[in-house]
Amino acid sequence: QVQLVESGGGLVQAGGSLRLSCAASGLTFSGYTMGWFRQAPGKEREFVATISWSGGTKSYAGSMKGRFTISRDNAKNTTYLQMNSLEPEDTAVYYCVATSKTGVVVTHWSSYDYWGQGTQVTVSS
Repeated sequence: QVQLVESGGGLVQAGGSLRLSCAASGLTFSGYTMGWFRQAPGKEREFVATISWSGGTKSYAGSMKGRFTISRDNAKNTTYLQMNSLEPEDTAVYYCVATSKTGVVVTHWSSYDYWGQGTQVTVSS
């Protein structure tokens, strides 16, 4: 079965950086659009970033542009999210997601077929 396993979360001070990884198995990774969502306590899940199967197209939520970078390594079946200049408002559980939809930018959570278990990111002020 399909598995998405996130790692790299943790506690960091405001202004710091973290790099999340998502290892995928059970799917033809290079055929999937990958992405990241997050959900803070008491808030709805929020789109963070998405990357096309080739890595050639990337899209970010407005508040993450310039601070977060999504990338992928198809040889390693892994997607990454580099997060810089972290703010306390970035505190959330971050989820890796995958969809078989290609050729379009997918930003709504309902369009993603598979979700990881999530990794906690906590940014202290």
